[in-house]
Amino acid sequence: MESQRQQKMNRLLQKDLGEILQRDMSDLGLGAMLTVTKVSITTDLSLANVYISLLAANDNEEVIKNLNKHKSEVRYLLGQRVKNQLRVIPVLRFFEDDSLDYIENIDRLLRNE
Repeated sequence: MESQRQQKMNRLLQKDLGEILQRDMSDLGLGAMLTVTKVSITTDLSLANVYISLLAANDNEEVIKNLNKHKSEVRYLLGQRVKNQLRVIPVLRFFEDDSLDYIENIDRLLRNE
């Protein structure tokens, strides 16, 4: 169970990372539209798993690799935004959010039967 502080930081990081990836570093998406769907931060607030939904991407794995390659630059920009709320800026790890694919697959299976 996440603490109230973790939940607050998850929402803050999700909002700020979304803005960074869409405005400041939009070239990291390699032409795809990126949406931060979920952020999960550890209890000590040192590591944040960032789940990204990709639209119109040619190669999803390549986009995620590119994000992880440039995560220190994204972390720096994040630090500029949240420096007053967090003492230590968490290390970022980017993952593809495949929950929409999972939902579509379940929906397709239910319609077929």
